[in-house]
Amino acid sequence: MSITVETKDCTALGDAELAEMADICAGGPAGYEVGLLSKQREEWVLITRASDGTKLCGFSFCTLERIGGTPCLLVGLASVKRGAKRDAVLKQLMADQYRRALLAFPDEDVLVGTKFIDAAGFQAFKGLEDVVPRPGHKASGEERAWGRRLAKRFGAEGRIDDRTFVVKGDGATCGALDHETLKPEGISADVAAYFNGLDRDRGDYLIAFGWAMAEELASGKLGK
Repeated sequence: MSITVETKDCTALGDAELAEMADICAGGPAGYEVGLLSKQREEWVLITRASDGTKLCGFSFCTLERIGGTPCLLVGLASVKRGAKRDAVLKQLMADQYRRALLAFPDEDVLVGTKFIDAAGFQAFKGLEDVVPRPGHKASGEERAWGRRLAKRFGAEGRIDDRTFVVKGDGATCGALDHETLKPEGISADVAAYFNGLDRDRGDYLIAFGWAMAEELASGKLGK
């Protein structure tokens, strides 16, 4: 069956749907539980859910807002079920959120920011421009400032190293984008190295961002 995706307001997310989301998280290393997911329903604006037939296979909380006047798509807690279609599921989740970004910010470049706990998460950024961090690139002052802005937005003000973009956890579960690729051999050693020093028990994570250019959003190619 083909993957179907829908995005709706978090206020329309029912308890049964939350339980279904927690079920698919149980198979991954993040292990997000229903209590944490319930809190996300209150903290985020939109929820995107991907299904294969009648079975949920991935979801992502997100919001569309401006930070200092800049259009932003912020991706919160997300998880993709460890199945044979998981890479395609991630693409479809992001594609629907890009569609929403186009509707919210027509003719504008949009900053896409999120939290990663594994190098495979960078697959979500395929097609974005000027991704930070990236191998061989020294972040500019403005890019480091964006790291701090996003850390503040994610409730981690003062805990980010704005040179490595690593956020020191506070002992709580980190609601990040949880994805495990089908092709780990495709992940470069330089990207994997970003995560070597993360303390998962403490809740460390990496903040990353990139730019969805207006013409790419309008073409509908992003996420495809």
